[in-house]
Amino acid sequence: MRKRLYNIIFEHDTKAGKLFDIILLWLILLSVTVVIIESIPEYHANFFSEFYLIEWVFTSLFSIEYLLRIWSSPKPWKYIFSFWGLVDILAILPTYIDLMSPSYHYLLTVRIFRLLRVFRILKLVRFNKEARVLLEAIKGSSYKISVFLLAVISMVTILGTLMYVVEGNENGFTSIPQSIYWAIVTVTTVGFGDIVPRTVLGQFLSSVAMIIGYSIIAVPTGIITVELSKNKSTSSKCKNCSSENPENAQFCNQCGEKIE
Repeated sequence: MRKRLYNIIFEHDTKAGKLFDIILLWLILLSVTVVIIESIPEYHANFFSEFYLIEWVFTSLFSIEYLLRIWSSPKPWKYIFSFWGLVDILAILPTYIDLMSPSYHYLLTVRIFRLLRVFRILKLVRFNKEARVLLEAIKGSSYKISVFLLAVISMVTILGTLMYVVEGNENGFTSIPQSIYWAIVTVTTVGFGDIVPRTVLGQFLSSVAMIIGYSIIAVPTGIITVELSKNKSTSSKCKNCSSENPENAQFCNQCGEKIE
């Protein structure tokens, strides 16, 4: 029974597993939609009881799913502390925290926990092959991206410090952190315009920062693209219905036939 349930819940290549994924996908979408609509003050005030009941229905269903995943998993603790295990517990925990808290629904901390329910959207990534490939690529390039981010942080720190010295307090650069904020906004080409250099030297540094920003903005894209090309997987064809399936698929995702 546990093995069969494992194949339905964790594997996506059988008819039952595919049906389970489709039902769960719609539940996630509906749940996130309800959370978003509930944040509208008029709807929250007029339909509080209805939203509360619907939320507990979703929470109960996701709780059952989470417990079944633990029970059917060969290594429960590994699943619990895995990325997907944390996402699954995050999908249900805010509602239970809200229940255990005193009836101060409008306290900021309680509202934050309730709004964390929107993180159920992360559960959708589990059902998307391309998203899983992208996650693997990001994981594989994490070291290079970390080095790149460290270089960017060093650069904006230097630029911010220079602008603090050049422009000074009278031009809005009141501190080094404030100047680093300006450097980040400028290098990322966002340009809010709330802090603007007034001196010639400051404007020259701004120009340098903007040019640097354009030159480095594509670096993370290139790093991840290389990893994506490495992780490109091949597909296997089902002998029964000739449909294409993922490389490591055990069953056809169309007819359910076992793939040799």
